[in-house]
Amino acid sequence: MTPMHFMLNSTFSLSILGLSMHRTHLVSALLCIEGMMLALFTSFTMLFLTTQLSALAPAPIILLAFSACEAGTGLALLVATSRTHGNDHMKNLNLLQC
Repeated sequence: MTPMHFMLNSTFSLSILGLSMHRTHLVSALLCIEGMMLALFTSFTMLFLTTQLSALAPAPIILLAFSACEAGTGLALLVATSRTHGNDHMKNLNLLQC
């Protein structure tokens, strides 16, 4: 395993670990998800550069577009939650409450 592959795998793993262990604020959850998406983007880009598959070349750009849409949606949810609840604590976001 090359150092670049190790770095990307550890970045993705640490993002998953941060998302699963430190779920106190919505902002930290969104940052962990963004870290995972950037690690996937870099991995896909490296994979398609090394294998030279031209048919799947737009896949990293499509993933990056979905990541930008996810970030925009997450920030909109953060603003809406902050306005209605007054904070961004994850424990206040219970779907069973009206």
